Amino acid sequence: MLQVNRRPESLCDVKMHYCPGCGHGIAHRLVAESMDELGVRERTIGVAPVGCAVFADDYFNCDMIQGPHGRGPAIATGLKRCKPDCIVFSYQGDGDLASIGMAETIHSAGRGENITVIFINNAIYGMTGGQMAPTTLVGQKATTCPQGRDPLVNGYPMRICELLSQLDGTRYLERVSIHSAAHVIKAKRAVKKAFRCQIEGRGFSLVEILSTCPTNMGISPLDAVKFVSDQMVPQYPLGVFKDFEGGKSDVSRD
Repeated sequence: MLQVNRRPESLCDVKMHYCPGCGHGIAHRLVAESMDELGVRERTIGVAPVGCAVFADDYFNCDMIQGPHGRGPAIATGLKRCKPDCIVFSYQGDGDLASIGMAETIHSAGRGENITVIFINNAIYGMTGGQMAPTTLVGQKATTCPQGRDPLVNGYPMRICELLSQLDGTRYLERVSIHSAAHVIKAKRAVKKAFRCQIEGRGFSLVEILSTCPTNMGISPLDAVKFVSDQMVPQYPLGVFKDFEGGKSDVSRD
């Protein structure tokens, strides 16, 4: 019998700990498939975050390292500079990357470090219990803003791709989503392109993936998918924010 679908070689054959409806499992598979198809697994080093994906080193079948909360891009920078022939990626959530790790993100991007960042934006803190994140939407409820995010008190959500697109060091930035099969396919293309950007030595690449967190959103997995499509996508438009190739930058939106 012909097998048309199988576990990527770059994913370990273990049970994941993620909650039902969480998007991390899908995102992991997209990263793993990209490594397989590009043939870079044996020379790839991943940086696991502090957050729900803290156990990513148990799931990816490549060399992995963990570091302090938010310091993924700094660790990835050191790895890439010490071992330039390796492919290095940092996998981070919105609290990890856009809050405690914002300085590391901004400065590694500004320097144009030749690394790849996979950024999971689910609009809330996951592992620590549902606090407001830098990406939490205006009006969205969280444990630290039970009446909903108020911009007069809490400020506005951070749009990471738009922010990083203003830096000269960034080479490829795209925001995708995984709330439908069609969007998963597009997300896979973006992740693979980000790795290819690093392979070609072009500089800093980041893919922002809009994802679900039903547990901390306090809704069902199906309602979480609808939340992403109906509320997150309008706040965080999908598309390419920078694609600097051959001396020119191309930008497109879905």
